[in-house]
Amino acid sequence: MVDDCEDDILLSRQAFETSGILNPLYTLSDGEEAVLYLEGFGPFANRAEFPLPDLVLLDIKMPKIDGFKFLKWVRAHAHFKSLPIMVLTASDDPEDVATAYRLGANAFLVKPLDFTNFCHMMRSLVSFWLHHSLRPELKRRPRWGRRKE
Repeated sequence: MVDDCEDDILLSRQAFETSGILNPLYTLSDGEEAVLYLEGFGPFANRAEFPLPDLVLLDIKMPKIDGFKFLKWVRAHAHFKSLPIMVLTASDDPEDVATAYRLGANAFLVKPLDFTNFCHMMRSLVSFWLHHSLRPELKRRPRWGRRKE
């Protein structure tokens, strides 16, 4: 989950727990941190501790690199093209919806105001994208310039 709002992250964690979703929820506060995570740089170098995600929940209005710029970056990298990305935001602006899909989002979801509906949406999302849909395996991009010892 890439979202700069601590309240939304807490709500998502509660929704996962309430809905019986056992998948771990890794959280990042902006698109810049998400790029570092996907590339496995800096504090995210250990893939055993920070595995590639099966699904990204992405807010669009964030500091540093916003959701749209992050989405554009991800889709420009062939090794991440099959990564499912769900825009999960408070915005229902038709221009935001159109931009997200144009940049390669797999879905655009507006955060429900009601917790019960939010839990239902999370259950449906996880059920479809993690348990029912098939996609190619993501692989970490090879690091150039390193020799195997």
